Amino acid sequence: MEAEGRPRRVLIVGATSAIASEVARRYAAGGASLVLTGRNPARLAAVGDDLRVRGAGSVETEILDLLDRGRHAAVVKRAFGGPLDVALIAHGDLPDQQRCQTDPGEAARALELNLVATVELLTLLAGEFQAQGSGTIAVVTSVAGDRGRQSNYVYGAAKAGVGVFLQGLRQRLRATGVRVVTLKPGFVDTPMTAHLPPNPLASSPQRAARAIYRAIESHRDVAYIPWFWRPVMALIRAVPESLFKRLRL
Repeated sequence: MEAEGRPRRVLIVGATSAIASEVARRYAAGGASLVLTGRNPARLAAVGDDLRVRGAGSVETEILDLLDRGRHAAVVKRAFGGPLDVALIAHGDLPDQQRCQTDPGEAARALELNLVATVELLTLLAGEFQAQGSGTIAVVTSVAGDRGRQSNYVYGAAKAGVGVFLQGLRQRLRATGVRVVTLKPGFVDTPMTAHLPPNPLASSPQRAARAIYRAIESHRDVAYIPWFWRPVMALIRAVPESLFKRLRL
């Protein structure tokens, strides 16, 4: 993968997640230079070593807890040490819905991690990309943000907020040469979902990563991952509220 005669440079936030590490492998196979962030130093180092073997032009790593919001600016500055082609935000945490219902602090923490921290990071990235005049911002949200359900409405509220923020950001940056891609995975078999009951519509991290990579590289505005979640969620959104509130979802 080349951009303007040079190897592409890609920032991946949350690079140790199952999906993000698979996306990173696809960029590494094309010789991209990668800037990776994650909370766990050992896991981040292991991902970096794997990507070097797979052909990455270079790999830089940065330890980052997204709740340490004072670190965001420094990480973004390092990522823009050279022209940046893609920034993929793939961090997040699936909170315990039952605990959020009884602990306001836990609900606030879930929103801070999944919404507030993402918005702050996006604001920094948008400014840098706009000044650069090119690039792609891609964010992994979730189909959970398409409609509030009693089983995960705190997580869904955060993802819905990110989705609306991205809509406005996409419109704002439309004429600047900067593209904004909203990625909406459905259920994916990852460590984050391992405690949940099996889902017949579940995808593997590898399948999700292939679809995410294609969506980023084709500059999609909004991509459901895999594609069939688009009609599924359209049906769910179409259910009248008077009926929907009676469903056990």
